[in-house]
Amino acid sequence: MQQSDKAGLVFALAGFVLLSIGDAIVKSIADEWTPTALAAFRYSLGFAALSALLAYKEGGAPFRTISKPAIQAMRGLGVGIATLAFFGSVWLMPLADAVAITFTQPMITALLASVFLGERLRASTIIATVVAFIGVLIILRPNFAEIGFAALLPVLCAFGMAVLMTANRAARGAGSSLAAQVYVAGGATVVLVTAAVLGEVSGYAAVDFYWPEWHVLARAACVAVTATCAHWLIFMGTQRAGAATIAPMTYVQILVATTLAWIFFNEAPDAIAMGGAALIIGSGLWLWYLGRRRDVAAKSVSPGVSKR
Repeated sequence: MQQSDKAGLVFALAGFVLLSIGDAIVKSIADEWTPTALAAFRYSLGFAALSALLAYKEGGAPFRTISKPAIQAMRGLGVGIATLAFFGSVWLMPLADAVAITFTQPMITALLASVFLGERLRASTIIATVVAFIGVLIILRPNFAEIGFAALLPVLCAFGMAVLMTANRAARGAGSSLAAQVYVAGGATVVLVTAAVLGEVSGYAAVDFYWPEWHVLARAACVAVTATCAHWLIFMGTQRAGAATIAPMTYVQILVATTLAWIFFNEAPDAIAMGGAALIIGSGLWLWYLGRRRDVAAKSVSPGVSKR
């Protein structure tokens, strides 16, 4: 393995571990703040910090002219939905279960890309999707019996992230990577602040807005910092090793989330649920492997490429 690939994998590994640490911090706030308030606060902080950095690096031009604004709004909507759904899910169910179910995102993305971007839907994708959702049903088995339809929140999170991934493909070439992060954070902030306001006026205690104690705000700020650093590390890993090389590293999140949930929240791994997670992970890795094989085959027959 080349040195750049090794460095890229290390960056990606650190990024995915940080994401799981952030998820555990979110879980720790579950009894002390509402998910709508936490989500709005987290993204407002992130948007402010990223906007300041973008203004420093690129001036006011990216704010005055936003390329493909409808697509950027869709990206923000997807992240907003995913964040609300995920925060709500870890409030209500084991952390490892919620994280595992969100890994259906690649399969949902393939389905959305087929419908909205005209990308080819392969038989392998359909098979992987069916197997992954069998895994979802296995994991949801006890959660659905206990909390009802709220157990579907991680599926909604995966759908929101799939909307983001699909919109990302449509937004290629629309500004710098930093500007793209600012646009998605801005769109998500609008969605999440609106949700927090609606939660407050609804009168439903579970989504009331109030200011918690300082240590809760400090942990929420840590979530914003860890998520921002994680995405930067994953981006750096992608730059050095390529997206296809680092893709399997994302499943480290499930291992780290399971370990943290066991240590800090006394959520011992459920053997049946882990079997469902294995089906989801296996489906994702299978799609990744087939994609890599197609890429290698395409490169081997590209015109002008020597086969010596």
